[in-house]
Amino acid sequence: MSTFTVYNPATGAAIKDVPIDTNEQVEAKINAGFEAFLDWRDTTAYERAELLHKWADAIMAEKSSIARTMTEENGKPLTESLGEVNYAVSYIRWYAEEAKRLYGRTIPAGSRDKRLLVTQQGIGLVAAITPWNFPAAMMTRKAAPAIAAGCAFIVKPAEETPLTTIRLIELAHQAGFPFNLIQCVNGDGPRIGEIFTSHARIRKITFTGSTHVGKLLMKNSADSVKHITMELGGHAPFIICEDADMDLVIPQAIASKFRNAGQTCVCANRFIVHAARYDEFCERFTEEAAKLNLGNGLESDTDIGPVINQKGYGKIMDQIEDAVTKGANVLLGGSGIADFDKETFFVRPTILGDVTLEMDIMHEETFGPVAPVYRYYDLDDAIAIANGTPYGLAAYFFTEDYKRALKLHRALDFGIVGWNDGLPSTAQAPFGGMKESGIGREGGVEGIEAYLETKYLSIGGLTE
Repeated sequence: MSTFTVYNPATGAAIKDVPIDTNEQVEAKINAGFEAFLDWRDTTAYERAELLHKWADAIMAEKSSIARTMTEENGKPLTESLGEVNYAVSYIRWYAEEAKRLYGRTIPAGSRDKRLLVTQQGIGLVAAITPWNFPAAMMTRKAAPAIAAGCAFIVKPAEETPLTTIRLIELAHQAGFPFNLIQCVNGDGPRIGEIFTSHARIRKITFTGSTHVGKLLMKNSADSVKHITMELGGHAPFIICEDADMDLVIPQAIASKFRNAGQTCVCANRFIVHAARYDEFCERFTEEAAKLNLGNGLESDTDIGPVINQKGYGKIMDQIEDAVTKGANVLLGGSGIADFDKETFFVRPTILGDVTLEMDIMHEETFGPVAPVYRYYDLDDAIAIANGTPYGLAAYFFTEDYKRALKLHRALDFGIVGWNDGLPSTAQAPFGGMKESGIGREGGVEGIEAYLETKYLSIGGLTE
């Protein structure tokens, strides 16, 4: 039996060996999942809701141990892992209730001898591919609506962080879900992705990850015309207007930029600050960021954990070097701590002033604790800069002027927009992007619709 090893990115220590599913094993799990779907689709909404609530309760009972596992394999501070468990459970509880709201409708017929009905049913077997940065929430955000809709679910977690997902699925089985209804497969992404996208019994692919990989999955899914939901890369602007409440801006900017060491698809990537507030923002932002402690996420005083791997570390350091070479001013940080033998990589919280549009960091997604600060003079220019990217996942703006806010909301081409809010994600609201940031939405009412087929029934011959 082949295995791969999961390592702690903060220490380099081996955590656990995980068995790799062979092609035959993946095939068997897919077939078993399809058979489970045939039974599960006939369950009532109340049955599905009850089991989802039991799953949520089981997770919360193991909250501390799940969070510790997450921190060990991901590196994020333990407080953030605990918060993610809560976030993950919120999706399960939300969709437990949404299962009861899957209404059909009647349509007025054009003749007396007909009745026209519209119903909804689960798509079938759903295959998910989830990222390493939020191993709990990204799984439950997909699994909960799929199961609530009457689908079966199979997931391939990231090789860096499979242990959290494996434990959540174990708890789903303990809560009473049929064993084959919710399953996990492990192995390299390209191989399993090819099986998922080509298999006739899988009717939907849901993926969170890079735009590059998402495009490949979309292409490979086309031959069998699968349903797809893609939550892809981002390059979030954080616009600070001249009237912004800086007492609100600073803590929101810190949270948006530096949580999970900046390794989130919706974290602020570009700070676009009005010239009248530029110096004040830089001074206060730098002062607060300097208080953040770098270290092992299991240590109580750690605010920023490691970068997940050498590849990510290299990209971050290249972006910093490019910006400095082109004239950026390092206000804070600008360096990393790398142990290539242990394969542990940390980047000090970094703030770059006097950035220009020629710098790579203003165009490429930064998955790390680096904040470039750009000075603008005209709001239309700020909007143009914010929209000047192929990505359209999340954007943030801070202003006390409602007219300016409504203009920004209307003009920004992003699926998620925060007005005086740097942390807008919540289970009851749609999450997803425009342009190359993805297709479809997760969360909210929209999140379960992605797992449903619409069926129209025309009944004739009803006149006596």
